[in-house]
Amino acid sequence: MIDIKEIQSILPHRYPFLLIDRILELDPGKTARGIKNVTI
Repeated sequence: MIDIKEIQSILPHRYPFLLIDRILELDPGKTARGIKNVTI
């Protein structure tokens, strides 16, 4: 699992354009499964 700190070190995007909070599964170059927390 990749947390937000590691995601921020990889991606150049920041709030409000960083639309992922956690990566659960990663198959580089093929697919990824992640979580975005949303508050209503």
